[in-house]
Amino acid sequence: MSDYLFRGKLAKLDRDVYELTQLEAERQARKLILIPSESTSPLAVGEALASTFQNIYAEGYPNEETRWMSEEELLDYPARLAEYRRNADPRYYKGVEYADVAESLARRRAAEAFAANGFTADQIYVNVQALSGAPANNAVYQALMNIGDTVLGLSLLHGGHLSHGSSVNRSGKYYKAVHYTVDENERLDYEKIFEQAIEAKPKLIIAGYSSYSWIPDWIKFRAIADEVGAYLLADISHIGGLIAAGVVPSPVGIAHVVMSTTHKSLDGPRGAVLLTTDAAIAKKLDKAVFPGEQGGPHVNVFAALAVTFKLVQTRQFRKLQEQTVANAKAMADQFKKRGLRVPFGGTDSHMVNVDVTTIKSPDGIPLTGDQAARILDIAGIVVNRNTIPGDRNSADPSGIRLGTPWITQRGFREKETRELTDIMADVLLACAPHAVDTPHKGKVKRAKLDFSMLNDAKLRVRKLAEKAGIDFRYKKSGYPHFYYIDDTVKGKEFAVFELSGSRVRQVLDYAVSSDLSALPKRQSQATTIATPKGVIKGALVNVDDQTYQLLIPTKKAALVATWLRDLSDGYMAFKLDGEKDFSEKRIPGPFVVEQVKRAKGKGKGEKGKAVSEDKPYFIGISSEVQKEPLPSFEWNEPENPEVKFTALHDTHKSLGAKMVPFAGWDMPVWYTSVVEEHLATRQAAGLFDVSHMGVYEVRGAEAASFLDTICANDVGGLLPGESLYSQFLTPDADVIDDTLVYRRGWDKFLVVVNASNDDKDRAWFESVRDGKVRIDNARPWARAYGYEAEIRNLRDPKAGSDMRVDIALQGPQSREVLLAMGVDTETRRQVMKLKRTELCDAKIGGFDLIVSRTGYTGEKMAFELFVHPERAVDFWNAVLKAGEPFGVKAIGLGARDSLRTEAGLPLYGHEMGLGSGKLGQRDLGVAEGGFGSYIKPYKPWFIGRDAYVSREGERKGVVVRFRFDEPRVRMAHNGDPVVNANGERIGWVTSCAVDSERFLTGQAYLDLKYTAVDTPIGIHQGGVMDRPATAAKVVSRFPKL
Repeated sequence: MSDYLFRGKLAKLDRDVYELTQLEAERQARKLILIPSESTSPLAVGEALASTFQNIYAEGYPNEETRWMSEEELLDYPARLAEYRRNADPRYYKGVEYADVAESLARRRAAEAFAANGFTADQIYVNVQALSGAPANNAVYQALMNIGDTVLGLSLLHGGHLSHGSSVNRSGKYYKAVHYTVDENERLDYEKIFEQAIEAKPKLIIAGYSSYSWIPDWIKFRAIADEVGAYLLADISHIGGLIAAGVVPSPVGIAHVVMSTTHKSLDGPRGAVLLTTDAAIAKKLDKAVFPGEQGGPHVNVFAALAVTFKLVQTRQFRKLQEQTVANAKAMADQFKKRGLRVPFGGTDSHMVNVDVTTIKSPDGIPLTGDQAARILDIAGIVVNRNTIPGDRNSADPSGIRLGTPWITQRGFREKETRELTDIMADVLLACAPHAVDTPHKGKVKRAKLDFSMLNDAKLRVRKLAEKAGIDFRYKKSGYPHFYYIDDTVKGKEFAVFELSGSRVRQVLDYAVSSDLSALPKRQSQATTIATPKGVIKGALVNVDDQTYQLLIPTKKAALVATWLRDLSDGYMAFKLDGEKDFSEKRIPGPFVVEQVKRAKGKGKGEKGKAVSEDKPYFIGISSEVQKEPLPSFEWNEPENPEVKFTALHDTHKSLGAKMVPFAGWDMPVWYTSVVEEHLATRQAAGLFDVSHMGVYEVRGAEAASFLDTICANDVGGLLPGESLYSQFLTPDADVIDDTLVYRRGWDKFLVVVNASNDDKDRAWFESVRDGKVRIDNARPWARAYGYEAEIRNLRDPKAGSDMRVDIALQGPQSREVLLAMGVDTETRRQVMKLKRTELCDAKIGGFDLIVSRTGYTGEKMAFELFVHPERAVDFWNAVLKAGEPFGVKAIGLGARDSLRTEAGLPLYGHEMGLGSGKLGQRDLGVAEGGFGSYIKPYKPWFIGRDAYVSREGERKGVVVRFRFDEPRVRMAHNGDPVVNANGERIGWVTSCAVDSERFLTGQAYLDLKYTAVDTPIGIHQGGVMDRPATAAKVVSRFPKL
C-alpha cells in the first residue's frame, strides 16, 4: 500500500538543518571547549538517542521489582515479555514492553555505577526520568518540602546554582531561600554554615555547586542537616562523573538525596538521575517527577543513559576522570604562575575559575568576564563568564569559569593543558579594557586586543585542536565560520573581497586611505589599507550604498581579509605597533568580508588619490602631511533682525496668549498661567507651537557619513524609524548647538535645531560640507566625510510638498488624543507600537505627518508632529478639538521651560553652549552639562572628538538638578551663586522654574564633590551675597515623572 512516510536522511529532507548540524560538529572539533558543564558524549550514546525509542510515550514507571533485577534478568526477554503480557505494568500507555527494559536497565546500571560507601546497587533507588538538573531539583523540593519552607544553599554569586534558591528561579520564589557564602579565604566555613542552619532551621540543605571548585565535605554537611532536622540534597551535577569513577568522595548513603545531571562529567545525554537509599523518600521522588513535575519521559534518553552508565563502569572512564582532575589542577597552577588570580584558591575537581578584573586600564577600568569570554571565543577557546566572590550582579561578572572534561576526553594531559593555559593567559594579559557609552545600553565595559597577539593565539589553538582526538568526521569550512591569517587565498594577481553591511561606507571612511566621496557608483579608485603588518596597496569599487569591493594583491589577501574581519568583530586595537590601545575607538559594524570571483567596477582606479591628504582620519594616517589651514568658523548674529511669525501667530493671539519676542520670533509665553499649563501637560496633554525651530533634511548615500562628522552621537547607528539626541561641536569641543536627528530611511534624515541657532547651524552645516571651515585642529585643512550629502531646509518653500514644521503634543493622554483624531487600522498599529525615540510616517485626521515619540518635557508619552506649514493652523485646531475631552491645553514657552527644567533637560546657553560659562569659566561643554553619555568617543573621528576626550579628562564639575527646601521662596536666575555649607562658592544656577508640586526646582553647575543626591547647598538669589543663602538640596537629575 502507499504510505505517508518521509523517507530519506536529513541531508536529503532538510539540507539546511543538515548543514547546521555539520557546522556545529566542526565547531566542536576545531575549537577547544572548556565549559565545565559540557562534555562530548560517545557516538554510541548519540545512536541510542536517535533510536526509535524517541517515537513513544511511557508515562509512569516500570514494575518496582525490576529495581532489584540483575542485568541478565532484565535482558531475559522470554521472562520479561511473558510477565508483561500476563500482568502488564503500572504505565498509562501500552506498547512499552521494551521501554520498561530500557528504563530498568538505565536505573540498574546507574545504581551499580554510583554504589559507594558500603551501599550496594540493590540498596540504591534511582529515578532517571527527570529531564535535566533543574527539573530534578524541583522534584526534590516538591517531594520533601512545602511551599514556604526554608532551603539553605550556597549563594549564586559565590558558586551556587539558580535552582538552589535564586530569587529569579522558582526555588527562590516558592520557598524561603537562605544562602551561605564562602569566607574571606573563599572557602566554605562549616562552622558558619552550621550557625546559619541553627538560626534558619531549613527543611532542606543543599551541598554541591555550579562554580565553587572544591569537593564538599559530605559528612560535615550531613551532620549539620541532622542537627537541625533537615534533609540533605547533594547536587553533584558537575562532579557526577568524578564520583561515579571513585576519583572523589561520594555522598551516596550520606545525603538523603543525590542528584546528578548526566551530560556534564558523566559524558551522557541531557538528563538527570535522582538517587536515594531511603525507600520512603524514593516513593516521594518518583511521584514528584511524575506526575508532579512532568508527563511523558524521554524514552530514548533511557536507552542513552543505559549506554552511558555501562561506559561509566569501565577502567577507561576512571582514567579519564583522574586525568580530568589532574588537568584542572595543572590549569589552576599555570594561571597562578602567569600572575592571574584563581578564585577559591585552586581546585580538586574538574573546574577552575579565573578573576580577570586584575587586568585593568591605566584609569582602573577592569576586564570583565563577559569580554574575556568573548575574546577567548574568537581565539578559538570556549569558556563562560561567571560570578566570583565579591560580585554583586550576575549580569556583570568578574570571572570566567573553565572545565577540563572535554579537552581531557580529547587527549589532553598536563603538558597540553598548561600550553593551552599559557595561550589564554597571553590573550587575557594582552587585553586593554576600557568603557564605552553605547546607544542602547549606556556605559559598558569593553576590551581590545593586538592583532598579532590574537591571530598568533588562533594559530596556536588550531595546532592543539588538530592534535586532539575526535570521534567523528567533519568538513573544514572557511569564512565566515573559521578564518586564519595564513589561509590560502585563490586568485592570480589580485583577490577580490566584497564588503557589505548597512554601515560599510562608514567602515571604509575609517579603514582605507582614499576619499570615498570621490568614488561614484560602479567606479574604482586606488587605495591603501594600513594593517599592523604593513600598508597594503589595492583598489576599491563602489558597488552600491551598502556594498564595496576591495582588490588586494593575492599574496597579501589573507592578511587584509583577517584585519578587516577582526575590525568587524569590534575587539581590535587601532594601534599598529602592538602597544596596548585603551581608547574607545572602534569601527562601525558588523560587516561581511567575503571573497568573490570578479570585480564589478569600471575604470582603473583613477577616481581620486590612493591616499587622500584631506581626509580627517583613517587608521594609520600620516602626520607628515602639511597643507594650508582652513579658517575657523565664525558667526555674527545679524543686527536688528525683523521679528518673525509662525503660521500659528494669529491663532495664539485669538486664544488670548501673552506674546513675547524669543529668538527672533514673536511667540506665546503663556495662555493662562505657567503653573496651570505645566500641570495640564503632566496630568493630561499639552500642545506646543515649536514651528519656529529649524527643520532640515540630510539625504543621499553620504548622509550618514556627513552627519557622523558633525554630530557627536552615533547617527549612523540609527535604524530607519529611530532618532537620537546629539550636539554639534567645534574642533575645540565647544557646543555650537544641540539637536535631534531622526532617521527616516537608510539615506534620509531629519535634523531639528534650536530656533535661536537656526541660521548659524545652517551656515555651519554648509560650510563644513563645502570644505570652507576648519574641522580638525591636528589637520586644519581636512574636509568632512560625506561632503556630497544633500542638505535641504524643510521650512523653505523650495522644499514644496516636503516642507515640515514641528508641533509638539506632550503628556500622558497625548497618544489617545492623536488616535481620537481619526486613524485607520494600520496607522493605529503603527502609532501604538512606537517606543520612545521612534518615528513613522502616518496619516492622522487627514493630515500627512511625521510622528515621532520624542519631546522636551520629560514625559514618557510625548510626540513631535511634523506637518506641512500650510496645514499647521488646521492641524493645531484639530488637535485641540479632539483633545478637549482629554483635557488638552495650548502651552506657552513659560511652561515649556518649567517642564524641561523639572525634567533635568538642558537649554542651549544655560546648561551648555555660548553664554553658559560664568564666574570667569569657559562656556559649559556637553559633559559639564551632564549629557556626556550622548557623546560617543568610540567613533574613530568626529568634529571635536579629541578635544572632548582631553577636556573630559580635566573636567571639574557637572550640571545637577536642585530643589529648594521650602515652597514660596524667591526665584533663582541664571548665574546666581551656589555655595556650600561653609558659604564657599561652588558653582552657579543655570535654570530655575516651578515644578509640579509648586516648589522651585532648577539646575546648577557645581564642583564634582558636591553633586551627590541629597547634598545640601545654598543659593543666593539675585546674586546678593550679603544675605543668607536659601537652602536647597541636590536631587536626581532625571526625576521619575
